[in-house]
Amino acid sequence: MKNLTKEEAIERVKCEIKSYIVATGYTQKEAVETCAAEFKNWSPSDSNFSNKLDRGSFRYLDARQLANVLGYEIIWRRRRDD
Repeated sequence: MKNLTKEEAIERVKCEIKSYIVATGYTQKEAVETCAAEFKNWSPSDSNFSNKLDRGSFRYLDARQLANVLGYEIIWRRRRDD
């Protein structure tokens, strides 16, 4: 994410997260409600989730928990500098 403004970086992350939700067949509301049922720190409010994404306050813990519910795992891999 080189040379992106903060707003551009937030928008890119927001789109990426939403694309993973859609790719698994969930609606955003279903994904949020499932996370809220499984994890105490989640609000079942779809608008709260959207606001976190819009503000850029979606935490790494939130991302890991969402990934878990969606059947993904987050893997850190060193990028290749070609």
